[in-house]
Amino acid sequence: MRPTSIRARLTLWYLAVQALSFAAFGIGIFFVVRGSVHAAIDEDLRQRLQGIRRFMDRVGPVFTEDDLADELREHSGLRLGGDLLQVSDAEGNWIFRSASIRNYDIPNTAEELTAPRYETQVVRGIPLRIVFAKFRVPGNVYTVQLATPMAQVFDVLQQLRLLLILSIPAVLVLASLGGYWMSRRALAPVDAITSTARSIGERSLSRRLASLKTRDELERLVETFNQMMDRLETAFKRITQFTADASHELRTPTAIIRTTAELSLRRDRDKAEYREALGQILEEAKRTGILIDNLMTLARMDSGAERVAFSQVDIASVVGEASLASQPLALSKQIQLVREIPETPILVNGDGHALRRLFLILIDNAVKYTPAGGRVFIRLDTNGNDAIAQVQDTGIGISQEDLPVIFERFYRADKARSRETGAGLGLSIARWIAEAHRAEILVESVVGQGSTFEVRIPLHQEIRGSVLAQP
Repeated sequence: MRPTSIRARLTLWYLAVQALSFAAFGIGIFFVVRGSVHAAIDEDLRQRLQGIRRFMDRVGPVFTEDDLADELREHSGLRLGGDLLQVSDAEGNWIFRSASIRNYDIPNTAEELTAPRYETQVVRGIPLRIVFAKFRVPGNVYTVQLATPMAQVFDVLQQLRLLLILSIPAVLVLASLGGYWMSRRALAPVDAITSTARSIGERSLSRRLASLKTRDELERLVETFNQMMDRLETAFKRITQFTADASHELRTPTAIIRTTAELSLRRDRDKAEYREALGQILEEAKRTGILIDNLMTLARMDSGAERVAFSQVDIASVVGEASLASQPLALSKQIQLVREIPETPILVNGDGHALRRLFLILIDNAVKYTPAGGRVFIRLDTNGNDAIAQVQDTGIGISQEDLPVIFERFYRADKARSRETGAGLGLSIARWIAEAHRAEILVESVVGQGSTFEVRIPLHQEIRGSVLAQP
């Protein structure tokens, strides 16, 4: 069964609400009108009954019942068409019955009445509103029954009921059509959103929904959808670029290893040539292993699988170990490492292995991009609530245009430099480690004079458990 559309559901709900509202309104109107009519009739009967009471009080006990009947006849005849009036004594004998009431044959009542009682009776097919009252005249008790026909009132109420019964469905049909039209008009942007969303594919991620200026939920939905598409497009481009760059980086060492092996196997060679070929293969295998390790690290970062276990760490010891590990590379390039690291511990909250890798990346980069005979300065100090580590070199520097993007993956500021400098993943990993430690990396550089990388990491605070780092 095909699910009902939102437009149809809105129309059905609108119809149900309108039906309940009109039904309640119609029933309320009917009962209010009927109550008002009955109240008006009862008030008229009450005033007429009071007039009869005043008349009987004036008659008094000196008159006989025949005299009372004559007076009542005369009093009743004053009304056009005569009163529907009948009076009986305490024994139930009729003292007076108007000519008009005899046609209805309203039965007498023997009930004790402490106050006038109003009721509606249908006598011989004609509805009557009747009031029953007991009047105590000195020496006698009389039962008075005064009535008024309600046939016209019933006809009016019946016409009102019929009008409501016939008009409410018609109004509901019109309201439903109006509700369907309004829901269609209100949901038209949703159809446009659906059509545009269906047309977006991997080759058209740049498409966006047309901006609405309705200042309502639909405008917020469009804005949210477009923002989501911005994030998806960025992520898709990042993945695509990452895949392309990784393939490019892996293709070169793979080609070198394969070519070297093929050349070595084409003819017999002496031991020295085989050793040289194996050395080249080993060197490329090492570089490929480092690249794959970095790619795996970045993949774990993106998936959230890379975790940083926080504990109390001496950052001075970590920076010292990283600088000692970089010493062989510096010596091979005849670069002087200058350390200014305090001997007293500087405690931070972090992962010692991750922080060591961060400073290894920064120091190795400084050594790689500094010409022979240059110097690399490694400093560590505190400032307020932060530990501040600096790695400064006298290398080739970075242009101002490249500074904003040096932390992007596979990015190299110098496109022509050799593969010895790596694949351009180190600074991306360093930035992730810094962000995982709520630290900040600042860069200053002048082309031809060198660069300074500064890491600001908060000093020790109590952190319990393991925190999932977000790249």
